[in-house]
Amino acid sequence: MSALAYTIVDVFTDTPLEGNGVAVFTDASGIEDATMQRLARELNLSETVFALQPRSGGDARIRIFTPNAELPFAGHPTLGASFVLAGDRDQIAIETGAGIVPLTLERANGRVVFGRMSQPLPTIAPFDAGPELFAALAVARSQLPLEVYVNGPRTVFVALEDALAVAALAPNMQALIPLAANVCCFAPTTTGHWKARVFGPALGVPEDPATGSAAGPLALHLARHGAIAFGQEIEIRQGAEILRPSVLHARVEGSREQVERIEVGGAAVIVARGEFELR
Repeated sequence: MSALAYTIVDVFTDTPLEGNGVAVFTDASGIEDATMQRLARELNLSETVFALQPRSGGDARIRIFTPNAELPFAGHPTLGASFVLAGDRDQIAIETGAGIVPLTLERANGRVVFGRMSQPLPTIAPFDAGPELFAALAVARSQLPLEVYVNGPRTVFVALEDALAVAALAPNMQALIPLAANVCCFAPTTTGHWKARVFGPALGVPEDPATGSAAGPLALHLARHGAIAFGQEIEIRQGAEILRPSVLHARVEGSREQVERIEVGGAAVIVARGEFELR
């Protein structure tokens, strides 16, 4: 097997070594599934992306792996991949396991600095293991209804009373594993943004620095339950507790009865390039 080139992008930040890192293998043709999973485990980032030739009319196709499993869709890998694969385009359509994700990119001084993606619309269901989840998180209750959103990962949303309660969380990771792929705990801040922490030990990611696949559903969850208006863009800050501060932007268009579009955006910066030699 020839050398396998990859690029590392820090996503949902404009500062190197912050945000959520993703490795993008720019030509994954010929890499077996098991090798993709082993490479993702070797790199040990929240996700690793493998780019392939498109099949369904997109500009590129990607497969996304956490250290433990493949995901049909995830937000920061898709956004990070667009910075690597777009070339000189300001728009790119990326095929994922959950369908085609269109992205619009913004440039400064000739390089891409910000992107917005139109995410797959999630399914929504009540979460029926509330007592077990609250025990694992060591919290009393959720301030909003406890629901699961699925747009790739299965994410349950837990609203806490304030940002200090979110910052203080020290969950029992082993107890979280059987409950959901991701648990997103969030609260409003006094400065107008939303603070979030996302725990994904079932995926091999105890705490995620920035979770694009949760940002869109979080905006939808808030809009559906009257905490924000449909069409209102929110800023989500995540990752401070693990020294990877991140900023995500999310907006939902439509209504509770008919969701029309979920958009998530953020900055990203390319920080490294390398290659694997597998002989």
